[in-house]
Amino acid sequence: MRKINYYDNSNVISKRVRYFRKLRNISQGQLAARLQVMNINIEQQGISSIENNSRIVTDYELACLCRALGVTVEEMLSDFYEEYPE
Repeated sequence: MRKINYYDNSNVISKRVRYFRKLRNISQGQLAARLQVMNINIEQQGISSIENNSRIVTDYELACLCRALGVTVEEMLSDFYEEYPE
């Protein structure tokens, strides 16, 4: 299987997921539970892998992460837009 990376990143939201999760005082397990309610099959280890930038994030996972953390997609991707402007 081919590894998918973007400038050596498995995803571009790892820091923002951790930031918003901690800002809202939510554990990785609690975030995983919120996602499971939205039919996203992910456990605490999956959240850890996302935050450690060792797991890709699908488009539907991004949308549900934003909902679970109460942020917009633009807020979640703000680091990406700053680092890689048009």
